[in-house]
Amino acid sequence: MEKYLTVNGRKVSFTDEKNLLEIIRKENIELPSFCYNSELSIYGSCRLCMLEIEGKGILFACSTPPESGMKIRTNNEHIIEMRKIIIELLLANHDRECTTCGKSETCQLQTLARRLGINKIRFKNVMHKEPKDVSTYSLVRESGKCILCGNCVRFCDEIQSVGAIGFANRGSKSVICPSLGCDLESSGCVYCGQCARVCPTGAIMPKSEISYVWKVLSDPKKKVVVAIAPAVRASIGEVFGFAGGNGTETAGKIVTALRSMGFAKVFDVSFAADMTIVEEADEFLNRLKKNKDMPLFTSCCPAWVKFVEQYYPDFISNLSSCRSPQAMYGSVAKKIMPEMLKISKEDLTVVSIMPCTAKKFEARRPELSKNGVADIDYVLTTQELARMIEEAGLLFGELEPSAFDMPLGFKTGGGVIFGNSGGVTEAVLRDIVSNNSGGAGKTEQFVFVRGEDGLREVKVNFGGRELNIAVVYGLKNARKILKDIKVDRSRYDFVEVMACPGGCIGGAGQPVYKDLSVRKTRTKVLYESDKTMELRRPQDNPYVQKVYKDYFNKPGSCAAHEYLHTGHKNRKRFNETFEIYKPDQKGNIKVSVCFGNSCMQRGSEEILKHIISFVENGKYKGSVGIEVSMCLEKCFRGPVVKVANQTLEHCTTKAAEEAIQEELMKK
Repeated sequence: MEKYLTVNGRKVSFTDEKNLLEIIRKENIELPSFCYNSELSIYGSCRLCMLEIEGKGILFACSTPPESGMKIRTNNEHIIEMRKIIIELLLANHDRECTTCGKSETCQLQTLARRLGINKIRFKNVMHKEPKDVSTYSLVRESGKCILCGNCVRFCDEIQSVGAIGFANRGSKSVICPSLGCDLESSGCVYCGQCARVCPTGAIMPKSEISYVWKVLSDPKKKVVVAIAPAVRASIGEVFGFAGGNGTETAGKIVTALRSMGFAKVFDVSFAADMTIVEEADEFLNRLKKNKDMPLFTSCCPAWVKFVEQYYPDFISNLSSCRSPQAMYGSVAKKIMPEMLKISKEDLTVVSIMPCTAKKFEARRPELSKNGVADIDYVLTTQELARMIEEAGLLFGELEPSAFDMPLGFKTGGGVIFGNSGGVTEAVLRDIVSNNSGGAGKTEQFVFVRGEDGLREVKVNFGGRELNIAVVYGLKNARKILKDIKVDRSRYDFVEVMACPGGCIGGAGQPVYKDLSVRKTRTKVLYESDKTMELRRPQDNPYVQKVYKDYFNKPGSCAAHEYLHTGHKNRKRFNETFEIYKPDQKGNIKVSVCFGNSCMQRGSEEILKHIISFVENGKYKGSVGIEVSMCLEKCFRGPVVKVANQTLEHCTTKAAEEAIQEELMKK
């Protein structure tokens, strides 16, 4: 039975919409909101989506379920005035240096202030400016631009299950900050940057490296080479007024723009993606044969890799040792380009353009350098590329497409689809299954791994054996997979994980978007580009074959392992010790609770809360000092608590209580 309600005097039908906001926006009425995001839970903090319902008064569209017969007004003089007051109050506690803000063009606060006709602020500016948090290579945090909408907190918790940031304090002193008030570098952040993507203002932004790249481009002694990731071509047009379209043509325009800026060579990261597949397929087949360290996890996403290193170090051996396409490109470029360009290694600068903020962190990993020199010198996001095109005064839409430089500019369709969730899996299957069948079979047979769900499971027949494969995006989904594997390690043979929704096309370095249909369009662009490729299987790339012949012999060789593989390590979440309670006098006992990754996973946070309550309620506060230690170096025996000189492994709340009482009795 069809249901109806009335919006501004017009009859509107609805079916299964969760709230009034969804219905109203389908009617092309853009109710303002900061805190509503269809990917996240309902929060209802900003109050901007207020509306008037006959017989019920003022309610909020995001948190009000629809009822048949409702009569709704989305705007009247009273509602508009209240919205203005809310925006003015936010602006009164906001860093208003808007012209120099990196989010200026897409800032929702600016947009709403303009829409509501706010030309003056009636309230005194009460903002207390805090210093920028520039501790990471990937992100910059400015608390003075935060409007406390909570989008970043909810995404980090609900989609990524990381919880690196959260609310602290109450009332007018409320802030959003990393765990224990530390900086992002010292927190559990994996640098996926999705907090920056859903932030409506410039409170969290990708860290820019534009000035460094312009500087090196201006140095006549330097030769600067650059490569663009596949997902970049699927989204760059959005900034310049056209979405979707021909990915090949867009890539050609990017090549022309980069050459105009002064880059000596313009390559395609898809070439390195082809190499990644060749190496990863070889690694997978070897592991499958030996049945060792299974399942094999992909290692292309640096946010996912850091997540494993921090929270599930016992799965590090399951990560593919293959470098990501960016890292392979950097390593190969640093090896072969000095000779090709007839320059010294010191005069070569390697730049990559990525859809991802975590790639900036990845480029600084010491494992991806040789003799202290990084393989990738600078990483730009799609947003930064667009800004550089604008700074150079180039009319992007009018540029004639150009071809990539060889040899690192030739790619197959398998390398192009890397930017989509499921793309790595599909490319691997094109390699191993077609090889197993003597090269027979069309690439279209593997499209079943595609999809929009954050967790997809498929089965593939491979030489009479059934392979169990999982394709995952979103780290919360990845955490579920890891927990399932702990119960039954033989469940999967191959697992692809991307941290960002939809894969790299949804990366935080991409142009800002709110409508999820944008992501679908980007996905389609890459699949359409794949169809136009002369070759679609990575192992058929003739330039990849030549590079192997000239430099690396064959997949899995010693030379290949030196340049195309890497290692992973157990990472501490924090680098400091935080004191919670200080004992009143010397000689009283100290309790240290480990907040390392493994211990956090095993419940150390709950033990800390219990110890604090136990000490306070037992009136031991002056006699017991409590601190959070960032690692007690017993990662697989957690949770670990140290009471005086006693180290309690696999600690429980009861064991901690008893140890504290025992030590106090000694005193």
